[in-house]
Amino acid sequence: MLDFFEEGVAGGRGVLELIGTDVAAFCDDLIKDSRTYADIYQESIGGKAGAAGE
Repeated sequence: MLDFFEEGVAGGRGVLELIGTDVAAFCDDLIKDSRTYADIYQESIGGKAGAAGE
């Protein structure tokens, strides 16, 4: 991530030019495939993540 911003600065681009004006959408996209603490906890106690109610 740091390299991404450093390259942008070196190229004379501002942050919003790199990530767009919707900062929340950029952040959401960064973590979209990440496991949550709830997923990790469920796996640690032997349950499958997202298995509630099944």
